[in-house]
Amino acid sequence: MNIPANQIAMDSRGLDDLKRTARDAPDKALKAAATQFEALFMNMILKSMRDGLPKDGMMSSSAGDTYTGMLDQQLSQKLAGKGTGLADMLVKQLGRNMKTATPEAATAAAATVGAPLALSTTSLAKASTAHPLKAKSMTMPMPASTIATLANTTNASTTNAVTDLGKTISATERKREFVSTMAEHAKAAEAKTGIPAKFMLGQAALESGWGKKEIKDSSGQSAFNVFGIKATGNWTGPTVDVTTTEFVNGVANKVVAKFRAYASYAESFADYAKLIADSPRYANVIKTAREGVEAFAQGLQRAGYATDPAYATKLTRVINDTIRIDKQA
Repeated sequence: MNIPANQIAMDSRGLDDLKRTARDAPDKALKAAATQFEALFMNMILKSMRDGLPKDGMMSSSAGDTYTGMLDQQLSQKLAGKGTGLADMLVKQLGRNMKTATPEAATAAAATVGAPLALSTTSLAKASTAHPLKAKSMTMPMPASTIATLANTTNASTTNAVTDLGKTISATERKREFVSTMAEHAKAAEAKTGIPAKFMLGQAALESGWGKKEIKDSSGQSAFNVFGIKATGNWTGPTVDVTTTEFVNGVANKVVAKFRAYASYAESFADYAKLIADSPRYANVIKTAREGVEAFAQGLQRAGYATDPAYATKLTRVINDTIRIDKQA
């Protein structure tokens, strides 16, 4: 059985064809499986690079992200087997094992490469790393340790290793890690403000990009400012200068502003709680929080917490995402 080069194995039909070929003729399936694995890996890299780019602005939308993901998937499929050398390396290493292996082991070796292709298209579209790949630090091909694991093992442990790679770059896992890390601090802030901890977790997630876009100083150290609070008013603590997006009359502009810097996430949440609880400007925000997520988000926007005209809409979406993740935990 021949698998068309343009048939992506991430849809169920393509994956089933690949599985049948691996069972009936492992040697023929190996190249196809390795190429599809390379396509999957390249798509993850493209997604990580996209996530590293700023998405603020009037042209940013969930529909645009969807079409961009579809484009990246097609690009990955066309480039696989031509550029990185990953597929060729997998074929060479696993093919060497298959020559001396029993038929059962040979089939397992081919299936090993195809295992991670069972990820759904939806999962792939959302894939990102818990510690995301940055364009400046990416090297190709796959790390030697991963290649060695794939090459030298033809049993279930290899499949688990590849599956673990997929889990490592799961956007959902990264979000869960963020919620888990910040939960204790959010509960402390809830005790001071009365605002539900999940609401503040959602706002911290929006402002920091789920921790991926934290404010950092010139040396790359985190300022732990997950709420994007600027160093205005009577702030006398440390600060960092950061390029940010401000909206003036609905038009996005890049400006350099001073932001507060903290020694820990606990300090960040404590300062946010103090700002909300003590400032007359946010008095109504605490009241609207009792009415639900959307009312809280709109209350913050009316109080001028951010200049983005779509801030309330974005915040509502992320808070609801946070609540859903917490329920699934």
